[in-house]
Amino acid sequence: MLKYPFFLYGQRYTAATGESLLAGYKRQGLAYLYTFLGINILTGIINTAGVAMLSGTLFAGYGFDGSKIPAFTIGILLICAAVILLGHYKLLDKSAKVIVVLLSLSTLVALGLAFTHGSVASADFVGSSAWTWQAFPFLVLLLGWMPAPIDLSAWSSLWMFSREEETGHFATTRETSIDFYLGYVMAAVMAVAFFALGKLIMFGSGEELASGGIGFSTQLVNLYSANIGEWSKPLILTAAFSTMFSTTMTCIDGYPRSLAASCTLVHDNFTNHFKPIFKVWIVLSVVASCLIVLYFVDNLLQLLSFAAVVSFITSPVLAYINYKVMNGSNVPIEERPGPLLKLMSWAGILFFVLMTVGFIYVTFIRV
Repeated sequence: MLKYPFFLYGQRYTAATGESLLAGYKRQGLAYLYTFLGINILTGIINTAGVAMLSGTLFAGYGFDGSKIPAFTIGILLICAAVILLGHYKLLDKSAKVIVVLLSLSTLVALGLAFTHGSVASADFVGSSAWTWQAFPFLVLLLGWMPAPIDLSAWSSLWMFSREEETGHFATTRETSIDFYLGYVMAAVMAVAFFALGKLIMFGSGEELASGGIGFSTQLVNLYSANIGEWSKPLILTAAFSTMFSTTMTCIDGYPRSLAASCTLVHDNFTNHFKPIFKVWIVLSVVASCLIVLYFVDNLLQLLSFAAVVSFITSPVLAYINYKVMNGSNVPIEERPGPLLKLMSWAGILFFVLMTVGFIYVTFIRV
């Protein structure tokens, strides 16, 4: 709920003004654009490496040798990069829709079956409290990627121009709102479904997720199949792998796209060279991600945790910039945030700041 306004602003700003959210950053001052560029370079490479490694780990769960995970991960990165470089937005858009439908159906089927079996936790099981300082870093980690890092708001803005190139139609404010709310509501429904699955088949099981790759994927799938049935292993594994493969492809398209768009705005000499700059950023991102994967090959959870935390502690900055841009003088008054959206925006910014300060206190100050 607290991230919702800042994702909404990405599409609404573009529909209302006809320019990208990043162009709005530049209107507020180059410092804002450079801030986004710096954050995006850091989070982009880490997040891409994290989701790609999780994809490779899940792929190894089909019965392959766990020592091959780095090779699988690098292969996935290269395949995704090739698809984007050759197929561009249209293929990405179509494949993402198919995968989302597969994930949604698989998740709902798994949830229905889990309900018939009931919770795996014993009646007298009492879990540890989330309302302690010890649990604080985990809460920040969890919130970093839920439902996504805030810098993804720039992606939806840029994708509107890609969709215009494919369809010949630039979406109106009303059309983008319908598209946005459908996606956001579906994300909320899936979040509740995953939460319910966790409560039914993981919470209270006594299992602790392994930090290594193959152990992690095997354990994750087994936690589902042990309560639903062995036959469900391929279903769960395929849903998980499809989701992460799609996410990897989205990251390899989204981060370089936003970096390239930022470069074209930073200097006039780059204005008409978006596509070559975009391709260069794809190559650089994939190479850097491959190096990170090789470094973190023995500790998947450490990489994912670090990526999620970095995404969260940058949230206050990006949230404030999005809010400032949406209230710019070039935005029609009727399209600017109303009282409720303003209240939600400031509540979100305050929440992100307090949680970030709390994380720094627990991690570096409190003994």
